[in-house]
Order: sequence, then C-alpha cells, then structure tokens
Amino acid sequence: MLVTGGRWEMNLLNGVETFTAWCNSHLRKAGTQIENIEEDFRNGLKLMLLLEVISGERLPKPDKGKMRFHKIANVNKALDYISSKGVKLVSIGAEEIVDGNLKMTLGMIWTIILRFAIQDISVEETSAKEGLLLWCQRKTAPYRNVNVQNFHISWKDGLALCALIHRHRPDLIDYSKLRKDDPIGNLNTAFEVAEKYLDIPKMLDAEDIVNTPKPDEKAIMTYVSCFYHAFAGAEQAETAANRICKVLAVNQENERLMEEYEKLASELLEWIRRTIPWLENRVAEQTMRAMQQKLEDFRDYRRVHKPPRVQEKCQLEINFNTLQTKLRLSNRPAFMPSEGKMVSDIANAWKGLEQVEKGYEEWLLTEIRRLERLDHLAEKFKQKCSLHESWTAGKEQLLSQKDYETASLMEIRALMRKHEAFESDLAAHQDRVEQIAAIAQELNELDYHDAASVNTRCQGICDQWDNLGTLTQKRRDALERVEKLWETIDQLYLEFAKRAAPFNNWMDGAMEDLQDMFIVHSIEEIQSLITAHDQYKATLPEADKERIAIMGIQNEITKIAQTYGIKLVGVNPYTVLSPQDITNKWEAVKQLVPLRDQMLQEEVARQQANERLRRSFAAQANIIGPWIQTKMEEIGHVSVDITGSLEEQMNNLKQYEQNIINYKSNIDKQEGDHQLIQEALIFDNKHTNYTMEHVRVGWEQLLTTIARTINEVENQILTRDAKGISQEQLNEFRASFNHFDRKRNGMMDPDDFRACLISMGYDLVSALLDTNKHKVKCDILNLIGCFCQGEVEFARIMTLVDPNNTGVVTFQAFIDFMTRETAETDTAEQVMASFKILASDKPYITVEELRRELPPEQAEYCISRMTKYIGPEVALGALDYISFSSALYGESDL
Repeated sequence: MLVTGGRWEMNLLNGVETFTAWCNSHLRKAGTQIENIEEDFRNGLKLMLLLEVISGERLPKPDKGKMRFHKIANVNKALDYISSKGVKLVSIGAEEIVDGNLKMTLGMIWTIILRFAIQDISVEETSAKEGLLLWCQRKTAPYRNVNVQNFHISWKDGLALCALIHRHRPDLIDYSKLRKDDPIGNLNTAFEVAEKYLDIPKMLDAEDIVNTPKPDEKAIMTYVSCFYHAFAGAEQAETAANRICKVLAVNQENERLMEEYEKLASELLEWIRRTIPWLENRVAEQTMRAMQQKLEDFRDYRRVHKPPRVQEKCQLEINFNTLQTKLRLSNRPAFMPSEGKMVSDIANAWKGLEQVEKGYEEWLLTEIRRLERLDHLAEKFKQKCSLHESWTAGKEQLLSQKDYETASLMEIRALMRKHEAFESDLAAHQDRVEQIAAIAQELNELDYHDAASVNTRCQGICDQWDNLGTLTQKRRDALERVEKLWETIDQLYLEFAKRAAPFNNWMDGAMEDLQDMFIVHSIEEIQSLITAHDQYKATLPEADKERIAIMGIQNEITKIAQTYGIKLVGVNPYTVLSPQDITNKWEAVKQLVPLRDQMLQEEVARQQANERLRRSFAAQANIIGPWIQTKMEEIGHVSVDITGSLEEQMNNLKQYEQNIINYKSNIDKQEGDHQLIQEALIFDNKHTNYTMEHVRVGWEQLLTTIARTINEVENQILTRDAKGISQEQLNEFRASFNHFDRKRNGMMDPDDFRACLISMGYDLVSALLDTNKHKVKCDILNLIGCFCQGEVEFARIMTLVDPNNTGVVTFQAFIDFMTRETAETDTAEQVMASFKILASDKPYITVEELRRELPPEQAEYCISRMTKYIGPEVALGALDYISFSSALYGESDL
C-alpha cells in the first residue's frame, strides 16, 4: 500500500469530524480520547496508544520527555510500526505531525483507517474498498429505493445506512416507515440507532451530507466500515448458510437428473419392448396390396416413429454423462441406474432392435418379390389352362364316338386320317400340359395362397389328358381293325390336314408367345426378349410360304373338283381346320406382332427410367457416404486437438454440428430417391456399394458422435471451471494423452497409461505412501516392498479409470483422474463445519435454526432428510447434521 501526503482525490479537511470520532471510538477502549486531532497527536503518545488499541500489539516504549526530539521519536515509532504492516508512507514525516500539519495528520489517520479497518475486509475474493462496496450491495439488494454504487451520493438519502442496520437488526428500525424524501431524518435515525445500540459513534453530520453535491468518500467509507466490523459475526453465519445452500442445491439438481434419467430410460426401453414383437412378426400376407401396405407401414416407422427415439437415446447418454460429471465434481458417489436401465443395457436393447429391423425389411422385400413372382405364374397358369381347356373341349366325346361302325369306305378312310391328325395335334399339346404341371409345381413350392384351386385344376387337366391318351389309343385300335376294309383316302385332304394341323399349332404357339406375359429387372433382360422377338419375326417369311403351300393344297382340291365335276359336300373329312381358319389365325398372328413390339418398347422405356433412378441414387450415395466418413474423421481430430482452448474446440464442434444439420436435406433427398427405387421394385444397383441402410447407419452414428463429442468437451469445460484447472494444464493433459495414444483411437492400454503417468511426474510409490499415510524405512527390503505396493497403487488407479475392466483408458477417464489429483472439492467435513457455525457449536441443529438461516426450500429439504439427534439434554426437535453431511458425499445412507 502506497500513501502520499500531497496527492488526494478529495479534500481530507472535510473529514476532521469523522476521523476524530473514529479515533475516539477506539481510544475510549483505553480510557482516553482526543479533542483536537491537529494538536493531540503532536507528542506521538496518543498516536502510539491508538495503534496499540486497533492492532492489539505492543509498540516500543515511548519517550516521556517534552522536548521536540522526544515528540519526533514517538511519532517515528508510530510511523515505523505503520510501515512494518506493509504501508509505504510518502511525504508524511514525523516533523509535519509534530508541527501540527493538519493535512498530513489527516492523511496519516486515513492511512491507518485503510490498513486496519478497511484493507482486511474480504467478500467473494474481493478486498478493501471493492470488498466493502460488494458487501454493502449484497446486504442492501432486497431493499426498495436503495442502489449502492459508490461511497458518496449513494448514501445521501440515508436509506442505505438504515437498510444495513435493518438487514442485521430488524428490531431496531421499521424500514417500511422511512421516506426517500426525508434524507436528514433517515440519516439522523441511522446515526442515533448506531450510536445507541451498535456502539458506533456519530462520525458524520446529516446536513453536510445532504447539502454537499458529492459527500466525502473517505468519511463515509470510514463510517460504513464500522458497520461491517459490527456485523462480522452475522456475515460468518450467512457464509455458512450459503455453503449449505450450495451443497443442497447441487444435491437436489442431481436427484432431479437421476429421476429424469430413470423416466427417459423406462420410456425408451418400453418403446423398444413394444416395437420388437411388431418387427419380429413374419406372418406373410396373401396379396401384393397387403404386403405393399406392410412396407409402407415400415417406411412410416422409419421416417416418423424412430427418429425421435434416436434423439431420445442420444439425449439419454448425454444426460447420463453430464450427471456423472456433476456427481464427480461435487464429490458425490457415481449414479447407478436401476437394474436393466444402464446405458449399456439401453445400447444392447437398441442393437437388438436394429438387428430385428434389418431382418424385417429384408423379409418384406423377399416376400414382395415372391408375391410378384406368384402373381405372374398364377396368371400364366390360368392363361395356359384356358387355352388347353379350350382345345380339349369336346375331345373326349369325339374320341368316344363309334361313327366308324356305320361309315362308308370313304368315311372310314376319312375317319382314319382325321384320327391321325388328332394324334399329331395331341402330341403337339403334350408340351403345354407339361408346362402347366411345371407351373403348378412352382406355385406350390412358392407357397401360393390359392394353391388348392391350382392343384385341383392341374389335376383335372392331367386326369383328362391321361383319359384322352387312353381314348385316342382305343379309337386308333378300332380304326386299324377296319382300315383294311377301305381302299384309298383322298391324299389331298390328308396332306392338307397333316400340314395344316402343325401349322395351326405353330400359329397357336406363336399367338401364345406373342401374348405371353413377361417380367424383367434390367435393360439386358428386356434386350434379350427383343432379340428373341426379332428372331421370331425373321421366321415369318418361311411361315408365310408354308401357309401359301397349305392354301395351295386346298386350291388343288378345288381345282380337281372343278376339273372333274366333283361336288364337294361338307368340310375336309380329315381335319376341322378350314382354309378360312388358317387365314383368320394368320391375320391374328400378324396383328399381334406390332402389339408385341409396342409392349417390348414400353418395357424398354420403363427399364431405362429404372436405370436413371439407379444412377441418380448411386451418384448421391457415392457423395454422402465418403462425406459422412470424412466428418467422422474430422470430429475425431478436433476432439484430440491441443492447439486451441476448449471453447475454440466447442465452437469448431458447434460449427460441425450446424454443417451436419444443414446436410440433413441431402439425406432426405436420398430417402426420397430410395423410396422411388423401392416403389419401382428395383432390388439391385451395380453403380454403388452404398445402400440406404449404410447411409442411415452412418448418419445416425455421425449424429451420435458429434453430440457425444460436444458433451465430452462441455464436461471438460465444466471440470476445468469447477476444479480451477487452467487451460495450460488441460493442454498438457491432452498433449500427454495424444503422445501415448499410439493407435490413434482415443484410448491408451494400461502400459501406455502407466508410462503417461510417469512422464507427467506421477510417482506411483510416493502416491501409495501418501494414500496409506504411513512412513517406510529406507532399507532394501522396504524399497522392494514399495515397488510391489506401487503395482498395487497402479491397479487401484486402473479400477478408477477403467471400472468396467475393458483394458483401455479413454480420454475422458484420463481427464477425470488428473482433475481429481490436481483440484480440490467440497468435503463432508467442510459441510459439517458450516452446520456447526449455524448451530452455535452444538453437535445438533434445531428446526427453527434451519428455517432461520437457510432459504425455505433448502431448509425443508434438510428437515425432511435429517434424522433425530440422540444425546443427553437435547432440545426439542434436535436434528443430526453430522450423519446428514456424511450421507451427502456417499459415506453413509441418506
């Protein structure tokens, strides 16, 4: 402290009355006082006496002579004592005091007041003038019309002084009756009450304060400091109450976070429990529409129901980490959730949900493919059955006829040729029957829902086919028996029938092929169908030649009949096919060819559109996939970066988080493209290795990683601020961790962790000795024992940083351990000492004391949890604050 006699911020002469009263308030304790501050300190005797009273120490024996040099010697003894207390006096000498220099005398008294009345004031890490001002502001804050900002005009209306007295002694002043427009009355009330009840002498004049634009700051500081010292005991009790309130507030907040975690965990686990049975339901629907509805329900679950639960899971992990950090910082035991509600339990349940979810989606798509195939086969089966049944209609009745018994020779020959033609036709239809049976078998193998009707229809066709074979053979046998009875059969009719039947069968097959349904999944497949169709069209000229030849046979018959005057009656006896039938069917075949061309081209367009969807999805997926991986790596680099402060890391991570949030639109667009692909029934994509499932999982992992990394940095900031750890210490911790993180995966194995501790100067042997609090003799045997105990100490440390025995030490666990080793925290003993102050040194505290000293919420919290104190001669309602304090820090049950 440096004080000069020639430089003042205001005129000290205005403080004569105040300084005189202040000196007398202390000199009266020695049975004396001064009348004239300018004269009474000149011999140095009362000045030395004043210093002894206010300091409680003895000064050197004064000189008793009355000569000038005696007086100067005494004053010098007083000034030397002041200098010994760290006050450097400039321009204030003993000669000026002995000569009665008022300005220097007042400057010396002000120096004494600053050193012994004001400098020792300390409030919340501030001292002297700032500490006194902060104390006044805190004490007067609840009072209306009071706003203490300085030590001059803030005190002119007297309300601030009355508020200080009322805050500590409400029985002395009725503050509600004071008026701001009566400053002189307020000041005199305060002066009188302070002098009468608080033993604070009147040092100021009310009229001077009110009438002076800016009252004397040092005079008011001197007077107000008397109130601070008068109420110091009450301040100590308030500090103790504040400590208890702080501890209780931390405990209440921790309990609230525990209840919130339990509630969120229960709700999330219940949702998973209810969702998994729905996803495990593999009961297939019988129609494509029903299965498409199942797929739409699953998409709705993915888009609407699951994302909020992903956020809840992430928030639950963040809340759990924050709670554990707060418990650790407040020196409380770690939070142990209810059975089955650990973070690992929730993670396992979530993993099971995603596995079931993936299996459900694969099953849905497989079932849709199966139903699509089934619908196609069922339609094909019906078409072939209809064609076959149309062909076989009446055939059994025709084969069962015995018309040959009454037929003429020509008719018998005609019947024989007709039967031969039928046999040729029957053989040609054998392939169609086999196809029908093969389709029916495939429908059964694919578990077609209407397999019973398919089997019934197929069995009927097979039975009918066997019967047709039997009847055909019987009729041939009959005709062959009478064949020798007949001579010649018209070769032209026979030739027509033989050539027309296969040609007609070829046209039936052509019509069937041209109308055949098809299903393809790629441009290559549709191109193969187009190639086959082009090959078919290439055979049409040869077929037309065959048609012309067949029609030539009929023309030859007509020509012969016309030539020889033969009257043709009825139709060709060897076939039911007429030339008009061939012509009509040929025209029908020619009309089906362009229709088939149109169908194939439409399918080409559809497959080209599907290919565009594939390429669009692949282009975006090939960008999003690497982007997510890059962001994951960048976040990992930021989390271990030591070039900046934690706040800079947090800003970087927040920027990453905002960039990720802004990128969400790309994921949504990808989801839209994926939906279009699924709706188009596209099941493969050769243009990318990324599926929508890869993108979803990567995106969810990215969201979880950025949230968890931000939470870790927030916890580091919380740890740094709560424990008083500097940024340089945190950078040192991170640099050491990064150096020994040899695999660069954010973890150290036990050997690297041990080397890291040693590199940072952590002595495992000494730490163990400090922990056990005993001395070890420095001989060889005990030295060996120390190293063995060092291994025990390292094992103890590993249980702290790796409680789950995973074999690795994470960065957060390393920071927590180093924080505990380098920072101090509140202890149960400190809380007990605070309660002891409130209880006036009693081993118990009463309900009335708690309600008087603590805010209502904290007071009721203590009353509801403290046990009854058991001891001799205790007051009614006595509570045990010692066991309560131990329970707050996990040393006993609360």
